[in-house]
Amino acid sequence: MAETLLTRVKSSMFVHLHRRTRGLLDGEYASVFKGRSLDFEDLRTYVAGDEVRDIDWKATARQGTTLVKRYVAVRKQLVLLVADTGRNMSAVTRSGEAKLDVAIMAFGVMGYLASRHADLVGLARADDDGGSSLPLRAGEPHLERLLQEVHRSTTLDGPASNLNGLLRYVAESTGRRMLLFVVADEAALGPDTVDLLRRLRVQHEILWLTVEDADLLGHVAVGHGGAGHGGPGHDAMVDVATDDWLPESLRRDRRLARQYREATATLRENTTAALRSLGIAHQRVGATAEVVPAMFALLESHRRAR
Repeated sequence: MAETLLTRVKSSMFVHLHRRTRGLLDGEYASVFKGRSLDFEDLRTYVAGDEVRDIDWKATARQGTTLVKRYVAVRKQLVLLVADTGRNMSAVTRSGEAKLDVAIMAFGVMGYLASRHADLVGLARADDDGGSSLPLRAGEPHLERLLQEVHRSTTLDGPASNLNGLLRYVAESTGRRMLLFVVADEAALGPDTVDLLRRLRVQHEILWLTVEDADLLGHVAVGHGGAGHGGPGHDAMVDVATDDWLPESLRRDRRLARQYREATATLRENTTAALRSLGIAHQRVGATAEVVPAMFALLESHRRAR
């Protein structure tokens, strides 16, 4: 039987994370949502911000690390995975991996955490041809279906990415308050984008993960259609959005290299500032190996900002 996308995500998490670290990540997810019932469920590792009264002192003494009681949530939480499935996500990151693979890892981690808490997870995806969604449900089989839909919808020959279209689709199709987990390409957030985010922020909690572009000045990246498929020379890179080629000779130009570095830094600073001004927690990743640490930082940042 072929390995499922969720199995791949879980395998990566369990290989690279110690039990205590997984507990901390689980605790950070739990801290996003306020409220609890009186029904004790199990124990997890203490994270800053937990109630001291919830510490299980006997279990803490036995394990040698601070453990708190986890309670069954008062109600099911609603988590919406918001996916850019335009062809921009078929390009490669600075690690040479497909952006799609990084996005699948991120959605898988968030969905897995939600599934552990029996929360409901849904999907909203869009490209330049429009958007679609899958309903909010619990359970790992449903999460696998969501991941497969993202994977199926993101192709090199598919429609272009349309971030504003994605956000507009979410704004028009969601009625209940949710936690929105957005994974998107590295793109400028213009006035229209900021307005859409401001509208969404009134109703929802938002976590934002940017998947970084390939470094055009680094080594030629060969991956999910990002480069190296029969253009004018094996050393050229291709823009999946426009099919324009960037020859190696231009990448060696020092003046262009300096301008590129400055433009990239400005884009990232502006994105960070715009999201911070809206109260949206934000992290950046350029490889699947960076996803779990970024998720931890993202959840922690969101908790501290509340």
